[in-house]
Amino acid sequence: MSDSNNTNNDTPAAPRGLNIEALKAHVIAHKIDVCLWTIRILTILFTIGYFVPLIGTSQNAYYKALIANAATSALRLHQRMGGFSLSRELIARLLTEDSCHYLLYSLIFLYVTPVTWVLIPIVLFAVLHASSYALTLLDALGQNCWWGARLLISLVEFQSRNILRAASLAEIIMMPYTVILIFMGRAGLLTPFIYYHFLMQRYVSRRNPYTRNMFRELRDLVEHIGRHRSTPAFVTKILNHGITFVCKLAPQPQPQQ
Repeated sequence: MSDSNNTNNDTPAAPRGLNIEALKAHVIAHKIDVCLWTIRILTILFTIGYFVPLIGTSQNAYYKALIANAATSALRLHQRMGGFSLSRELIARLLTEDSCHYLLYSLIFLYVTPVTWVLIPIVLFAVLHASSYALTLLDALGQNCWWGARLLISLVEFQSRNILRAASLAEIIMMPYTVILIFMGRAGLLTPFIYYHFLMQRYVSRRNPYTRNMFRELRDLVEHIGRHRSTPAFVTKILNHGITFVCKLAPQPQPQQ
């Protein structure tokens, strides 16, 4: 009896309230989702490593963050699209997927000198999606475990709308910045043209209207500034011409069938 008791006492017990077996079962059943979550965590860590290069260089961390984002986008795209068969319909479907947009985003800036602003939408989306799935993992582990982590996740979810708006604003600001990068010798001549197509796909995105809404908010802000009594007439004229120019670049709504 004593030997049996000693054996039982020597066996490490799982922390009280943690359901390790349920977590293992969830990971096995949702391998791709867990892999996506892991890569998003790596994206966040690489971005932190870019600003605080504790291991390696900032440049290496920058490109690793872009590669991690590209891997996330490619895996998510595979998850959404399923089987692959090259056709015009498939390409049309690809272009409507947000994952395809951000796969293109990563590829654009992999060939550009590191730009801090590029990482902003990447890390914001990584934080938002990683937090959301972390809550699922915590629920599998136990409803009452890790309340501190749950509090942080709830704060992220509470600010989810502002996070998406900030990511959209960063996407828009990058458009004129790509032109500036050419004159700084940090980007190629084709970068703004390719990025313009990325931004237009974000504008017409069916799943994420925040870029389109942000364009509208910026237009309202610029028009308000132009109408203000203290704004000089020539500034108002420049702002109105700018609005007209941007509106001409915007994709036209498709006629309904």
